[in-house]
Amino acid sequence: MSDFVNSFWPWYVAAISLVSILACALLLWIAGKTKVNAHSGAGSDNTTGHVWDENLSELNNPLPRWWMWLFILTVIFGLAYLVIFPGLGSFQGTAQWSTQAEHKDDMARMEAQVAPLYAEFASKSVESLARDPRALAIGERQFMNTCAQCHGSDGRGSKSYPNLTNADSAWLGSRNAAHIVQTVSKGRTGMMPPMAAALPGETDITDVAHYVLSLSGSPFNEVKAFNGKQKFGVCAACHGMDGKGNKTLGAPNLTDNYWLHGWGEAAIVSMIKNGRTNVMPAQSPKLSADQIHVVAAYVLSIGGLPPLSAAPAAK
Repeated sequence: MSDFVNSFWPWYVAAISLVSILACALLLWIAGKTKVNAHSGAGSDNTTGHVWDENLSELNNPLPRWWMWLFILTVIFGLAYLVIFPGLGSFQGTAQWSTQAEHKDDMARMEAQVAPLYAEFASKSVESLARDPRALAIGERQFMNTCAQCHGSDGRGSKSYPNLTNADSAWLGSRNAAHIVQTVSKGRTGMMPPMAAALPGETDITDVAHYVLSLSGSPFNEVKAFNGKQKFGVCAACHGMDGKGNKTLGAPNLTDNYWLHGWGEAAIVSMIKNGRTNVMPAQSPKLSADQIHVVAAYVLSIGGLPPLSAAPAAK
């Protein structure tokens, strides 16, 4: 992809544009100077010498003035366009227009239009909005537009895309409003480093894979799992000696029955050998803080609402 973003391509496109415009001007000039009657076979009665159907002759009349001037104006328009707007390499044009600036203006106008819709929710907590039908209806629409492409319209995700309706143990972070808002706003990167160097033998890797399977109650080979338990120490730094993970690090709980990247010996062996990097892109460039506030409430609601804090007793 990097081959298409270097400085060669803008100048390549600029050269094609200029050559095309100048070629049109040259074609018009040549057409105006060429006299067909000067060629062999042309008649002396203002015809080109071409005859069809025995008596249909092609006349050698000059181009209509309106057509010629329209052609000239087209060439002038093309040159003026390249001066005013970007089209000549890195030259930004005298108007200083760019698609980035236009997109930024469009986003600003859109945010101004929808701001009143979200204003009434801005002062409320995410937890309270997760129980507000109006806020959830808006949050669901925003979720469909922004999040459903990866997590699915029902929030249950798919392979390598987390299920947002799971219980606490399957979340790679804390299932609370602050964590959801931060993840939606700033994104999140989860990385499982390749461990092939720490477990150099194929037998070592499959032993650990079967021990991991045993932690979740999945079918496993008892001998290999027993041997793998002794070698699991290289994984315990992140997943813990009990395999229950570490939410602070984003290390998954290996004792539940939720497999984000696939289940079975082959999937686990591949993960141990090659590692894995998953990226949740930041949505703050697309969504305003108020929009993220409402989307977080919807995500919190589909994952199971935490109990409301008890109101203080009256004195």
